[in-house]
Amino acid sequence: METISENRCFGGVQGVYSHDSAVTGGKMTFGLFLPEEAEHGSVPLLWYLSGLTCTHENAMTKAGAQAWAAEHGIALCFPDTSPRGEGVANDDAYDLGQGAGFYVNATQDPWKPHFQMWDYIAEELPRVVDHNFAVDPDRQSITGHSMGGHGALTLAMSLPGRYASVSAFSPIANPTQSDWGRKQLGAYLGSDEEAWKAHDSSLLMLDRGFDGSVLVDQGASDQFLELLKPEALAHAMAARRQDGAFRMQKGYDHSYFFVSTFMEEHVAFHAEALYAL
Repeated sequence: METISENRCFGGVQGVYSHDSAVTGGKMTFGLFLPEEAEHGSVPLLWYLSGLTCTHENAMTKAGAQAWAAEHGIALCFPDTSPRGEGVANDDAYDLGQGAGFYVNATQDPWKPHFQMWDYIAEELPRVVDHNFAVDPDRQSITGHSMGGHGALTLAMSLPGRYASVSAFSPIANPTQSDWGRKQLGAYLGSDEEAWKAHDSSLLMLDRGFDGSVLVDQGASDQFLELLKPEALAHAMAARRQDGAFRMQKGYDHSYFFVSTFMEEHVAFHAEALYAL
């Protein structure tokens, strides 16, 4: 593992690191914030999955999460959204290929050799972080924005017992029925739509729900509402009688101004779950 940078931040350290990934077949970069408490022992870990076009850097610099994580003594991990580099398949569109891994394991060419983002987030990167830093593998939660909200919700519901809590900002909530989903799931997983269902949080919510608490914030003035389809997830949570809350936030859009506004509440939500373990 290579240290790219480390900066003092709210009493802790905001680092950026890279490592060779056997899963994606190349070098991957991630950001990790460690609060001051990590100097004396292991701390809980909150994963933040970013959206389309993002790298590890977007949320790390725009979400304002470190201040609230420091307050609660929680580490934050900011993975990249896809493999990158020479030899990695890409597309001219912003919503497919590099920067748009969609948190799935691709089964189709040309994506299959590198686009194994489910295994990277669920298995490989947690091992790297646990091996190199003072984080507690038994106290983890997960959140994300847009495509990352989709990833956070699907991972949380598919890996019971892994995460104490899950939250999402403006998630792609019903990708099997949206152009932000059908395009990518078809490209990465093929034409069999049955295989897509494992990556649709609304369908997973109806089928199994989450064994902890869920918090979803959606901007009511989000310019991508027709692509996100939040009503499908809200309906599924109500039908499942899922513990948690789905909140429409009047006047807010899809930007990091929205995310940063509600980040304090999301970190506090996860801290309560993590420290209850």
